Formats: sequence, C-alpha cells, structure tokens
Amino acid sequence: MNSRFTKYILSCLVGFLGLAGFSHAQFKEDIYAQDPNVQENKQTQRDTSDRLFSFKEYFGGLGHKNTLKIGTMFAGSVILPGTAQIYNKDYWKLPIVYGGIGSLAGTGGYYLHKYTKSKKAYDQWETEKLNYETEFGQTYPYKTPVIDYKAKTTGTWLMVGAGLMYWGSLLDGVVCYQSDRHPHPGRATLYSALLPGLGQIYNGELYKVPIYWGGLLVSVHFLTTNHTNYIRFKTIHNEVTTSSNSSSPISAETAKWYRDVYRRYRDYSIVATALVYFLQVIDANVFAYMHDFEVTDDISMNIEPTIIAPDNAYALHSGGVNPSQNAVGIRIGLNF
Repeated sequence: MNSRFTKYILSCLVGFLGLAGFSHAQFKEDIYAQDPNVQENKQTQRDTSDRLFSFKEYFGGLGHKNTLKIGTMFAGSVILPGTAQIYNKDYWKLPIVYGGIGSLAGTGGYYLHKYTKSKKAYDQWETEKLNYETEFGQTYPYKTPVIDYKAKTTGTWLMVGAGLMYWGSLLDGVVCYQSDRHPHPGRATLYSALLPGLGQIYNGELYKVPIYWGGLLVSVHFLTTNHTNYIRFKTIHNEVTTSSNSSSPISAETAKWYRDVYRRYRDYSIVATALVYFLQVIDANVFAYMHDFEVTDDISMNIEPTIIAPDNAYALHSGGVNPSQNAVGIRIGLNF
C-alpha cells in the first residue's frame, strides 16, 4: 500500500474513534432521566461524564457482566473488529468478519506488492538502459519489463472490499445493539456517521435525506472539479518553469494564478463537504433526543384586573409616590 492510502485509513480510524467518544460523552442515554436534586459524588460524576472510554466497562461488557454504552462498544469495534458482535452475542458472525477482512486484505496486499515489485523492476531497467546507452552508445539489449497494472487494480479493489467488510461490521454492531429507547440518540448519531442520511431515516425524517445528500453531492462535485483543475494548472506551471522548450500556450504567471485560485476553491469545497456531513450527524442526534419532547396545544392567555402594590411587588419605586398607596392595573397571564 502507498503512503496516501495508509494515511487515508488512519484518518478514517481516528475519525471513527472521535465519533465514538462524541456519542459516548455528549449523548448519554440517561441524560434526561437524572434527578437534578440528587447530588452525585465525584467518582460517580467522573465515571458517567468525564471518561470517554473505560477499560473496566469495556471488558466487563465483553464478558456480559455489565451493559456497554453504544459509544464504548463502537470504539472497541473500531480498534478491534468483532467487539460489537461479541457483545451482541452474534458469535456466528465472527468468522465472517475476520475471515472476510483477513482474506481480502491479505490477498489485496499480495497483489499490491506484486505491482510494486514490477514497478521497481521497470524503474531499475530504465536506469540501467540510460547508463548503458550513455556509456556504450548502443541500444540496450535487454527486454523491457512489464509493469503489472492489472495487479494494482485487483489489489486496490480487494483492499476496498476489506474496508467495506470492516465498515459493515461496524454498522452491524450498531444495528444489533439492544436498547429500550427508540429512537436511540447514540444509534442515530452513529447511523449518520457511517452512512449520511441513515440517521434521518431511522428518526422517520425521510424528507431530510434529499437535502443532505444534495448538499454532499454538490460539495463533492465542486471538490472533484476544483481539484482536477488545480492539478492541471499545477502540472502546466511546473512544465513551463522547468522546461525550456515547453509548447504550452499558457504562461507561467497565468498558470500560477489559476493554480492558486483552484487550490483555494478546492479547500473551500473540503470545508463545505465536512460542514454538511457533520451537520447531518448533529441533526440526527438532536432530533432523536427531541423525539419525545412534548409540545402541548393548550396555549392560552388571560387578562384580568389586579391591584399593584409597588412597595411589596418591586424593589424600585418612584420617590414621589406614597408606598402605602396601591394602584389598579391589569395582569396578563400566559399558559403553555
């Protein structure tokens, strides 16, 4: 695997861990069930709010000695695939998860190594050819080695399959998580994190899916277009500035200007894509929490006369008014 692919995988893992901690710390299941008049001790407060991940809770949950919060279970599955299946007692899925990820990743790594080996052989042949023709002035007699691009394609798709298998194990763990609450805020959050729009479907808000998917598609479209143009003008600029016989009709200054413009637009597109993505995650969580929020239609207003006592009802009164005198006024009451 090349370094760019490795960085992408590590970024995804860090993002999943961050979302797991986010759902654990911010979206606790019992947040509205707590009694504000009951004072908890400091140890209990640390255990319930400050700690993002508890190994005691994690291993106890795997042994089915205690209940795991969905965020803790998800974080464990990110680091160790199959954690959610063990906690959910879906043991028959473990061979599928480990067998699928292991076989696809292993075979994909083999084909990518095969491609890398053929590429190195070709680069070595080119170097030797150049040295030979420079030294002897003759055509290099050895046959050109073939770069195995088919192995690269096969290996890449196999690694993508391993990633999808890994993603599927995370989604399966969230789907099979047992909870008495519906909709479950943590589940809605992780649904939208794993597949944008799925949290809205889970909350029964289907009309939001086209909105968020439209925003993501538009953002990704501009991201792809701006990145393509950035690479194009960057290549032209490098060619014009490094080659004395360049045939490009675009000057170095013009290419540099367009390169910088498209790079800035590409960065804006990245920010827009991230904003839409995180907005739909937050939306799924908030509306899952507010699902049971009651808004009564019994809203009324009544107006009635009343006696106003300035010296008793208010701390401030005009110095020229006798505090012992009451005033007649009206009182407006709102009930909702």
